[in-house]
Amino acid sequence: MNTTLVVMAAGMASRYGGNKQIAGMGPNNEILLEYSVCDAMRAGFNKVVFIIRPDMLDAMKRICGDKLARKIRVEYAFQDYSSLPAWYRVPEGRTKPFGTVHAVLCARDCVKEPFAVINADDYYGVDSFQKMHDFLAAEADASRAAMVGYRLKNTVSIHGAVTRGVCRVEDGRMVDVDEVTSIRLFEDGRIADTSAGEPGRDLDPDSLVSMNFWGFRPAIFDAMQAYFEAFLKQADPADIKCECLLPVMVDALLKGGRITVDMLETEAAWFGVTYQEDRPMVQQSLRELHARGVYPEKL
Repeated sequence: MNTTLVVMAAGMASRYGGNKQIAGMGPNNEILLEYSVCDAMRAGFNKVVFIIRPDMLDAMKRICGDKLARKIRVEYAFQDYSSLPAWYRVPEGRTKPFGTVHAVLCARDCVKEPFAVINADDYYGVDSFQKMHDFLAAEADASRAAMVGYRLKNTVSIHGAVTRGVCRVEDGRMVDVDEVTSIRLFEDGRIADTSAGEPGRDLDPDSLVSMNFWGFRPAIFDAMQAYFEAFLKQADPADIKCECLLPVMVDALLKGGRITVDMLETEAAWFGVTYQEDRPMVQQSLRELHARGVYPEKL
């Protein structure tokens, strides 16, 4: 069965202080999304769609797109305001994209088969892609989705707050997901939700969280479009940074009985670059993976 990997790479990376999606991290200056595509191909995915800003196209092709196109089918989708409904007017002063639901919708014309969605600036681990591909390749109800769940303690940064979708799971299925916007790791190892201020609410380090590694079938696009349009209608025009987020949408669809979500648990190593200070750790981790033979000398 054909399966597609959709890579969200249009974010502005404001916390990182640069365009981290196309920043070299590997020993040969590989970018993180190259590792994801490599792992996806090994798992059996046969197409990749990069969601980018239009001004990123030439750079993406030069840095990795043209090289990858020799090994896997590559397509590009643009996340910009031209894809918004005709009735919607962008608030004056807004420059930020409308979030991950909008991003995936921008790829709708490119995706007619079961697909996975990931961030461009995260490393998800080899095992995760195999589990997701096996789920997508199996015959299943069109409303059945999946998410790869990571342990919260393996996804936080000592350098600042992160946003994670904290999940509740029963019998291998997601029950709900709570998007927590200010999770901090403290020097004593404590992890807390500090969105209402410190010291914050303690969180279980072994909780399963969303790192935006989702699996859907094409039927999701109709529900996604309806959800996004409802979001735009209710959005406060004065909030020029509001975003429509995948974990929040999934939680709403779950509670409405529109979808079910299999939780694909993994102990695979996850790491990502949220802050500039995270970069040395990521580079060292990638060097170790190459040295252990998980990846060849050059991807």
